[in-house]
Amino acid sequence: MSNQLKNEESPYLKQHENNPVNWFPWNQKTLLKAKEQRKPIFLSIGYASCHWCHVMAHESFENVDTAKIMNEKFINIKVDREERPDIDYIFQKSLGILTGAQGGWPLSMFLDENGVPFTGGTYFPPEDLQGRPSFKKVLENVSKVYSENREKIILQVEQMRLVFKELNLKNAVLKQDLEPLAEKILQYMDPINGGFQGAPKFPQFYIFDTLFYFYKKNKKKNFYTHTENILKKISSKGIYDQLAGGIARYTVDNEWIIPHFEKMFYDNIQYVKLLNNFFNYSQSIYFKHKLEQTISFINNEFKTKYNLLGSAYDADSEGIEGKFYVWSYFDLEKILLQDFKILNKKFNITKNGNFEGNNILVENDNIQLNSEDKKKIKFIESKLLEIRNKRKKPFFDNKVQTDLNCYWIYTLFHSSFILNDEKLLKLSNNLFLKVKERLKNRIFHCYDKNEKEINVFLEDYVYFAQLLIAVYEINKDLNSLDIAQKILKDVWSLFFNQENNVLQKNPKNNNDLFVNPIDLVDNNIPNGNSIYLLACNKIFNITNDSFWKRKIEILSKSFHSAINMSYSQMFSYIKVLSICDDNITFTFFGDNKKLIDIKKYLLKNYYEISTIIYKENKVENFILVCKNQICSQKLKSLNEVKDYLNEKSI
Repeated sequence: MSNQLKNEESPYLKQHENNPVNWFPWNQKTLLKAKEQRKPIFLSIGYASCHWCHVMAHESFENVDTAKIMNEKFINIKVDREERPDIDYIFQKSLGILTGAQGGWPLSMFLDENGVPFTGGTYFPPEDLQGRPSFKKVLENVSKVYSENREKIILQVEQMRLVFKELNLKNAVLKQDLEPLAEKILQYMDPINGGFQGAPKFPQFYIFDTLFYFYKKNKKKNFYTHTENILKKISSKGIYDQLAGGIARYTVDNEWIIPHFEKMFYDNIQYVKLLNNFFNYSQSIYFKHKLEQTISFINNEFKTKYNLLGSAYDADSEGIEGKFYVWSYFDLEKILLQDFKILNKKFNITKNGNFEGNNILVENDNIQLNSEDKKKIKFIESKLLEIRNKRKKPFFDNKVQTDLNCYWIYTLFHSSFILNDEKLLKLSNNLFLKVKERLKNRIFHCYDKNEKEINVFLEDYVYFAQLLIAVYEINKDLNSLDIAQKILKDVWSLFFNQENNVLQKNPKNNNDLFVNPIDLVDNNIPNGNSIYLLACNKIFNITNDSFWKRKIEILSKSFHSAINMSYSQMFSYIKVLSICDDNITFTFFGDNKKLIDIKKYLLKNYYEISTIIYKENKVENFILVCKNQICSQKLKSLNEVKDYLNEKSI
């Protein structure tokens, strides 16, 4: 046997192709090998931009002595968590069930020969460290326990399945008031630094997206304040790349200053999405700059050879975390000379720095700059960015993920309306056509693999469908509407789990895990179940087909009965269920091009939270506004539409 990762496409797996470990990818052939050899499996899950994954790789997987133990005693499987999110979900949950420990990456799990976990951990050091046993010691102990208790361990599978079944239990609630659930989370907010209390600090933008949605509905100041606070803090601190735009995944401190420098596509999509809505409401020039800068950063720096967007940038360059991004006080002084003092007006730069003797650029509080200062600082920032770009860049994971690309294009369309940017609108349409062409034969997650292997997930289908529906609403594209309906019908047959009345993460007839992955919580992005419900609601509004009404009823009841059990992890559902309850529609009759000013206004202000519908009328051009089937009279001008929306508080 030898390392089998040389044949894999994932950049993360290819990072390990020269390890002395006999790594295998997760597939039916590998799982069969474990059964045939009656060997336990060591499963290592990570991703290309994961700092501690690299640390464990250098310390243990590149070590010949450690590899020898692994090769002798285990079938060793490497998984890219972004390529197989279903595997990551199930085994992160399994770690909590088996050990009570919180998961993370690298995830290091030990499975029986049938692929069922019996113990595990995250990072293991090469030597005993602060109460953590060395990885070699763990390998030896686990191997010994398995050989002595093999039959008992194998029999634990039913117990594990039962625990997973209990995780999906619901209560008897079929419908409830949703806004109190949004209010309930406010007690955990950090009123000073924004976001949630404590550290490390993760943005969790989908929560604030929901809070801001409810602010616009009811004007409760608390919802606005917490949304504004997190955006101000994140946009001004070290988690935000002050020279190029874009945010890092999280910070290790509670003030958003010291990031873990990896930049994930999914975080930046949601940062832009929240900025779209907040800037549109506040018209803040500061947030407009951050929005435009981050859009430019993503479109330029995440671009791949397919002209679609990749997944992430590593935290490290030249083996040092953050090296690409930080500046020493003395280097800046030497580079900028007299201009250094001007830069210090905007950024808090000190001799001791804020990160290992260096400076992460962090904006000063209450900056007062005149127009001349602003002009000079803009020039200085461009100069520093030019210098920084000559450094060795962090590794770029160029894996193109269908769900994330569809989510980005969907968000970018909205940005083009918010910013009134025709070039951005054209780019959004071009990106959409590239995705549509890429998926014309079949939908896949990252790589168009052998059909026997799992290579597509719920989120790939539903985010593509959501994008197609948006293209219909924007361009009156009937072909996109037809494709969306077909995809959403396919979703029901492929993913609907009848036992739980929800959609599971991978196709139910092609599951290679010991349980079906029933995942309802919002994770890196809003859960595919909530996006499916939103898409069904739009399709029902457009087609009036009772097929979709039934799906809405089934899922709405299921989600209401699950939300109370884990409301803080299901915030996208709270918003989507409220959108479905309000059910706002705008129906254009006649030539919608004659009503283009109305359409632009609605796409800017009601994107996502309403449905745009087109009907033929050869006699006149007008629009009907409806909320919960209570409709306006014929409206023929933008002023009439605005007046009606204000009068009815829509």
